[in-house]
Amino acid sequence: MNDIKIAAAQFQPRDGDKSYNLSVIESLTKKAKDRGADLISFHELSVTAYTFLKNLDKSELTHLAEEIPNGESTGQLMEISSRHKIPVLAGIVEKEEGAIFNSYLCVNGFDLVAKFRKLHPFISDYMSPGNAYVTFDLFGWKCGILICYDNNVVENVRATALLGADIIFAPHVTCCTPSPMPGRGFVDDKYWRNRAKDPDALRKEFDGPKGRGWLMKWLPARAYDNGVYYIYSNPIGYDGTHLKNGNSMILDPYGEVLAEIRNFDDDITIAAVTRDKLKLAGGYRYRNARRPELYGEILRAANMPETKPFWKHDPDGIS
Repeated sequence: MNDIKIAAAQFQPRDGDKSYNLSVIESLTKKAKDRGADLISFHELSVTAYTFLKNLDKSELTHLAEEIPNGESTGQLMEISSRHKIPVLAGIVEKEEGAIFNSYLCVNGFDLVAKFRKLHPFISDYMSPGNAYVTFDLFGWKCGILICYDNNVVENVRATALLGADIIFAPHVTCCTPSPMPGRGFVDDKYWRNRAKDPDALRKEFDGPKGRGWLMKWLPARAYDNGVYYIYSNPIGYDGTHLKNGNSMILDPYGEVLAEIRNFDDDITIAAVTRDKLKLAGGYRYRNARRPELYGEILRAANMPETKPFWKHDPDGIS
């Protein structure tokens, strides 16, 4: 298993504008390749944008969705990957036999390496949940994918790690939305509009409990507890009506941030992942110390799943 360099990207997408979004994906893919990255990962539904999907009816969502791998966007991602000789991971609204999914795929040249369907979708009532974990090989590394909310359910991360994943790609569209947690909420548009004149004010908002502060309460723990690398990607600027803070980053199995984007631009960050940390990490020992005979039945206990976020309960429709 060779050391590899991974790029995590952030950019501001345009709602439903696949041509534009794919052009940015190509530009950042070229940038990653030129800077020596071996692969690049983009955010959740990066081909279409995400938040605006909540306002689409079933017909509109179906029209936006594509088949994988036979859809045009998958073909364009393959062309981008082939042209720049680097694997690309990106998100697409997928349709298959009348069902619609929030999907994330990895292409390497004209090969579809992996496809994952979000296990806990909520942006649209017309989206179906995926029902399988995914692991796949890249450059001798075993990789997994969990999309946004999937990462908040700790069992999903442990299951993916137990299936052998050394690296978990975690594409998101998150942060800067209301929550019952103190300090959470939307970031006022005035900070974004004034970012060139007063970047410190926007950075304070993005780094506080509305954004990075909340993220760092749990994301390092997912990497640390499971002894895996985490590749977190998130849009910057507006995704639909929601302002997002970017902060795409790469964490190691110790839960340490190896690289992070700290600007407000379409950009990438790159870090090397090395195999030595995998067995040195506490998470490796914790997995081997498990006693599933004590809690296997407890983990199988039935429940009524609820993944609707706080902001979707907004009675005024401002979300």
